[in-house]
Amino acid sequence: METKAIIPETFSKEQARTAVAVFFFCQGLSFASWASRIPDIKNALQLSEAGLGSILLALPAGQLLTMPFSGRAVTRFGSKYVLRIAIIGYAVSLTNIGLVQAPWQLALALFSFGICGNLCNISVNTQALHAERIYERPIMSSFHGIWSTAGFSGALIGALMMKLDLRPWYHFLIIAGLVAITALSFQKYLLLTPVSKSASSFKRIKRPHGSLLLLGAIAFCCLSAEGCMFDWSGVYFREVVAAKGYFVSLGYASFMIMMATGRFTGDGLAKRFGRRRMVQLSGLLIFSGMMIAVLFPSLIVATIGFMIVGLGVSSIIPLMYSTAGKVKEVASGIAIATVSGVGFFGFLMGPPLIGYIAELAGLPVSFAVIALLGILISLLINRVKEID
Repeated sequence: METKAIIPETFSKEQARTAVAVFFFCQGLSFASWASRIPDIKNALQLSEAGLGSILLALPAGQLLTMPFSGRAVTRFGSKYVLRIAIIGYAVSLTNIGLVQAPWQLALALFSFGICGNLCNISVNTQALHAERIYERPIMSSFHGIWSTAGFSGALIGALMMKLDLRPWYHFLIIAGLVAITALSFQKYLLLTPVSKSASSFKRIKRPHGSLLLLGAIAFCCLSAEGCMFDWSGVYFREVVAAKGYFVSLGYASFMIMMATGRFTGDGLAKRFGRRRMVQLSGLLIFSGMMIAVLFPSLIVATIGFMIVGLGVSSIIPLMYSTAGKVKEVASGIAIATVSGVGFFGFLMGPPLIGYIAELAGLPVSFAVIALLGILISLLINRVKEID
């Protein structure tokens, strides 16, 4: 079984937890800063919706390309050292996005952003997993809550930068500077996670452990629902709920607020009721919230439904990562990378699936199909032995 991470005598476990939270915030702030300026960059490059959609695939392409190797890099060199390099690369990649002057340059910059983002994601979640082991109680969800808070902060900063008519490159340069200074200030408090010096981990990719595939399947279902909310909540409120003006974004805003809230409260609930029951309940909340919005598409009721979905998806991914670390036969970095890799396909495939089904049977039917994934989550978790 993998050993616990090492805390140097020069600092405490509280300082280590703060450092991990800071790196979650830095990553979330960087991503949200890019997302907040997509409309400006689209207009500057004179891209159509289809053209932008095609170029945006470069980011997940970079993430997917790196997934088979990121877990092995963390296992071989340690999450602390991978994270220190990756977060700086993430910040530099962000500034490169602000310099693009042609569509191919944007695709290349996003590809690099995706590579660094995946390395950050696997290494920072490995840090979080070992921090949780040291505390001997659930704290993973709170780290993801920090990421969500950074998303809000990045969106607000982006709105301010646009109001000040500041070019994306200057905006991204400011964020990159803040991230770099913050990361350099807190990197010394990161945990020394276990490493394996065996070179064989890079030679071939083994068949994933059965429990990790189950956890990945649950992550797939959850991220499909999450991607549905990110990409289609506004469309649903405009076309099905018939919301007007700024009320179109009410569903998305309510979902995000409750997802962040659920992540900050999820650790305490998981400790009280157990991780298995927590995931079972979360799956039922996803199903119930989606179906409420489908069956009663009025402004107030649909908003409540989306809030329930936000609570449902909030804790599943942190709990999947935490449980992945309990699979004894696999190093934590590789375990998290496996679950993340399988789950990430849900984030990619969920939104297009919504569009295809909506084209054939209407948007409410497509949301009802995604709702069924909540039931599937509640059933699959019963087959996972490592969860308590």
